[in-house]
Amino acid sequence: MNILVCLSAVPDTTTKITFVDNNTKFNTDGVQFIINPYDELALTKALELTEANGGEVTVVTVGDATVEPVIRKALAIGAHKAIRVNTTAQDGMHAAQCIKDAVSGESYDIIFTGRESIDYNGGQVDGILSEMMDMSLVNVVTSVTVDGSSITAVRDIDGGRETVTASMPCVLSAQKELCEPRIPNMRGIMQARTKPLSVVEPSGSYDATNYVGYELPAPKQGVKLIDPANAGELIDLLRSEKKLL
Repeated sequence: MNILVCLSAVPDTTTKITFVDNNTKFNTDGVQFIINPYDELALTKALELTEANGGEVTVVTVGDATVEPVIRKALAIGAHKAIRVNTTAQDGMHAAQCIKDAVSGESYDIIFTGRESIDYNGGQVDGILSEMMDMSLVNVVTSVTVDGSSITAVRDIDGGRETVTASMPCVLSAQKELCEPRIPNMRGIMQARTKPLSVVEPSGSYDATNYVGYELPAPKQGVKLIDPANAGELIDLLRSEKKLL
């Protein structure tokens, strides 16, 4: 099997978010970037499938040189080789186009993505990429098995789950419960230093989306504590201040 895993470098969830250039640009100073958690699940499942069926896992990332530590971690986890498209993705369309162009001429049985990135929460790349690559899509996958030239996957739907089959090649997006992410060991970390990491330039410029500005959520208001024995005061506050009663 030949599997491609699309990775996104995202800020660690403990990062303090700030903006610069009149709130039109994310401030990356001092930010610790990690593999997008959903993409890490996709990578782990891809490795499990190739270990069971044979094959190779390639990871691809759209980003400048600052994302290479994230790529090296993916290689340390077990990916066989990596591709970095040397540009900053402007939106889901841009990311998908860059990935498509970067792997043009290659053949993959499965292309994995995460269900979404935890920074912009767009959830767009899997669908756009499947259309561009002329592959079927199964999104928010919680389990997947391979049988010959087809896959069987369980995916989340509103109010439940459904089991579907699809012929390969196909695009799958990883949801929680797909697997447990792997932690790189010392051997993997050492091997990652010598695994191939190809850097390619984007084949065109894409400016379908322009960001007008960012703003942080309103700060949380102070908490008012009510004595448990004074339920009447709580009811009065809910009625007079919050207009909930």
